[in-house]
Amino acid sequence: MSDEQYQGYELGPIRPPSEAGSLLLRITRNCPWNKCRFCGLYKGEGFSARSVEHIKRDIDQIKSWTDYFRTKAAGTDAIRPENEGSMALSMAENWTHSGMRSIFLQDANSLVIKPEHMIEILTYLRLNFPDTERITSYARSQTISRISDEDLSAIAAAGLNRIHIGLESGCDAVLDLVRKGADKKTHIIAGQKVKKAKIELSEYFMPGLGGKEYSHQNAVETADALNQINPDFIRIRTLAIPDSLEITSDYRNGISTRTNDVEMAEELLLLIQNLVGITSFLKNDHILNLFPEVQGRFPEDKANMLAVIEKFLSLPEEDQMIFRIGRRTGTMVLLKGLENEDKRAPIQRIIEQNDINKDSIDEICDELMKRFI
Repeated sequence: MSDEQYQGYELGPIRPPSEAGSLLLRITRNCPWNKCRFCGLYKGEGFSARSVEHIKRDIDQIKSWTDYFRTKAAGTDAIRPENEGSMALSMAENWTHSGMRSIFLQDANSLVIKPEHMIEILTYLRLNFPDTERITSYARSQTISRISDEDLSAIAAAGLNRIHIGLESGCDAVLDLVRKGADKKTHIIAGQKVKKAKIELSEYFMPGLGGKEYSHQNAVETADALNQINPDFIRIRTLAIPDSLEITSDYRNGISTRTNDVEMAEELLLLIQNLVGITSFLKNDHILNLFPEVQGRFPEDKANMLAVIEKFLSLPEEDQMIFRIGRRTGTMVLLKGLENEDKRAPIQRIIEQNDINKDSIDEICDELMKRFI
């Protein structure tokens, strides 16, 4: 039993884009590491793990509401549950409408709790929602590396079937620079352990994280780590940062130099060129990414992915600028939009009216990207 009083259904601040239709279930609050220089999401917030008892009460609320909504949708009289809070009601209603196919365990590193507690939670989820196809969590490589293979397999057997890990980089110099709290070796060990447990694995890469100084190493060393892991998904997360973050002060103090869209495109190209011997699916599933069309499975889609980036890099500077402003304002999504005069013309007017040029384009794009953080 927990000494902490139950405060009702809780909702954390973040989830992957791929979990947009998922039930969000808060297992831990905030981040137990919370030292990464590129992340401000949990700064100033303490870490805590919620009790299994309270998590089960959250599940009970969701179960009551989803039963109610499904019964009502079937045209049968339904007794409305006692309302313990509008948050559970809203979450259950959205999840019911999404088909109740997936559950995401929040916050930043749910696997940090005791394996037996995670197994108890997963077992209770599967008991209440046996038709749910996927249960997913974020996890840190450092945490996964310390979980025994037996415990990780037991967690998989209990129902956790996808883990998202913020690799960010496979370059030790970059990982040290941004204070990630894990090195390349640990990332590889953790990724391989997840795969061994037969849990789907998403690994995240951040072009530009090492600045201009480490751009080449960031791409090549990350590709080498990913080649050794062979994750199910490689997800691209373009670096975008508000002024308040520590990494921003690093740029101001000359510790590293910010990369722009073109340089990050070169870095992504180098990463993909060096990904060999894997069967991963590369996803560009975030609004900050420059090329949403650069996605596909290795090795069969590799050439097509490279072709898009190479085409952008071969464009005249004016066309690169039009696409960058178009993408960052949301008025142009795909690179082939440059061939459409109806899409080009409004962006050219924006550029002319705001006197955007090669000297100001990087700063303007950085400011536009902050809207989506």
